[in-house]
Amino acid sequence: MADANIRIPAEARDRLAEIAAGEHLSLRAYLSRLAQDLLTPAERAERAEQARQVLEEWNGYDPDATHTASLDAELDRRLSEAAGR
Repeated sequence: MADANIRIPAEARDRLAEIAAGEHLSLRAYLSRLAQDLLTPAERAERAEQARQVLEEWNGYDPDATHTASLDAELDRRLSEAAGR
């Protein structure tokens, strides 16, 4: 695989390098692992749909868009409240 150069602020690079060193990894290895471990938005959506299907098969839970939006809003509210503490 070919290497790539990515321009980021030096502070971000240094912080990532420090985090990587704390895990006994080079910055290159840390970023490679991060890229493999994190999900893309499409992958997250696919997993959410799979989870929804499993819940529906298991116990009939199948929220509509309005209910889902309400739950998302409540989660956002609680996260904002927790971050403010």
